[in-house]
Amino acid sequence: MSKEERQQTLKNLKESLLHERALVSMGGSSPSPGKVRSIRRQIARLLTVEREEKK
Repeated sequence: MSKEERQQTLKNLKESLLHERALVSMGGSSPSPGKVRSIRRQIARLLTVEREEKK
């Protein structure tokens, strides 16, 4: 995955996370309870790859 693809994926994941958190804060429940956790882990994986490439 190229750097540009990672940046785009990271942006999409952050938007998804924002959307899921908004749903929960408005009193609704997420259709899949583990989705927020999954998105956060995917973001962490991408950030880890970026940090390792800088070394």
